[in-house]
Amino acid sequence: MKVLLVNGSPHKHGCTYTALEEVAAALERNGIKTEIMHIGTKPISGCLACNTCKETGRCCIDDVVNYFLEKAENFDGYVFGSPVHFASASGMITSFMDRVFYGKTSNFTNKPAAAVVSCRRGGATATFDQLNKYFSISNMPIVSSQYWNMVHGNTPEEVKQDLEGLQTMRTLGKNMAWLLKCIEAGKKAGIALPEKEPAIKTNFIR
Repeated sequence: MKVLLVNGSPHKHGCTYTALEEVAAALERNGIKTEIMHIGTKPISGCLACNTCKETGRCCIDDVVNYFLEKAENFDGYVFGSPVHFASASGMITSFMDRVFYGKTSNFTNKPAAAVVSCRRGGATATFDQLNKYFSISNMPIVSSQYWNMVHGNTPEEVKQDLEGLQTMRTLGKNMAWLLKCIEAGKKAGIALPEKEPAIKTNFIR
């Protein structure tokens, strides 16, 4: 089993990476393989709502989003990390996730996911809530920890002083490993995944 951790910070080895690294280490210790992917620093466009992805499975803008979609198919769970920018997720990870999940939620159905946020001081819970919304609309089990998945610090060295935050990351990794193993055991025992009903759309303007 494998988990893909996505670093949505412009800093490849900054505070967000430090948090994700702690999660990854806990997953590895519990027998789950991991990979941390940095979305990079090249501009990421927002979703154009052209619906090309619904027809081809790929975004019309050929960038890191398509690279992720191809890679993500081979993973069993995901962790998305972001720094806090103006009490919300970074613009890069927001555009990235809008396009990753638009029209392609079936790629992630029934696969566990978690959000991780890093901040200097405030805005972490708003960012955490924002990222979780992508999972809760995609039939993805959301993995929790002993506290909200956040670390505090302005540098990686400061994050390493946030002992409660690091413990929260380790607990998150252990919880995700446990859930992945439970899902795998359920499959081997013949427990079928939930049957999905045809979508019902209710429009309020007639």
